[in-house]
Amino acid sequence: MKKRCPWCETNELEVAYHDREWGVPVHDDRRWFEFLILEGAQAGLSWDTILKKRDNYRKAFAGFDPRKVARYDGRRRAALMRNPGIVRNRLKIASAVTNAQAFLSVQREFGSFDSYIWQFTGGKPRRNRWRAMRQVPAATPESDAMSKDLKRRGFRFVGSTICYAFMQATGMVNDHLVTCFRYRESK
Repeated sequence: MKKRCPWCETNELEVAYHDREWGVPVHDDRRWFEFLILEGAQAGLSWDTILKKRDNYRKAFAGFDPRKVARYDGRRRAALMRNPGIVRNRLKIASAVTNAQAFLSVQREFGSFDSYIWQFTGGKPRRNRWRAMRQVPAATPESDAMSKDLKRRGFRFVGSTICYAFMQATGMVNDHLVTCFRYRESK
């Protein structure tokens, strides 16, 4: 039996996410936007809740196309508030639209969101060597800097803790425990 990070052993959906996605470096702007929206939606909730709603998010947010989401008007946002398949929080829905607009601005400035976001780890993943979940931080100086800069650019729901979870999910940091089989596989 494979040894995994203990946070993912709740159900098969989390195990599959852990084994295939979590900590894999992202370089595709649409995937960056997806994780940005999902991490913001997760604030105050369990990641399991978001994973269960992920397919609904893909439908509700145009396959995570930031150009389409940036144009969501009040009528579209009201419809999302009635969608039981997503987290129906007015501020989180509004932030998805605001973040899409800010995301497009970053793409214009840097050529891609990918070029912009990797600057916070010097262009490559940080490889940590945690032995226990209690060692894994909730935030770091890098996530603090990312949060501050994203907020300055108009992004919302991007506090330092959310940014660190975003960094973990997208492979900017390898926070698989050293005892986890994915630690060695994640470069």
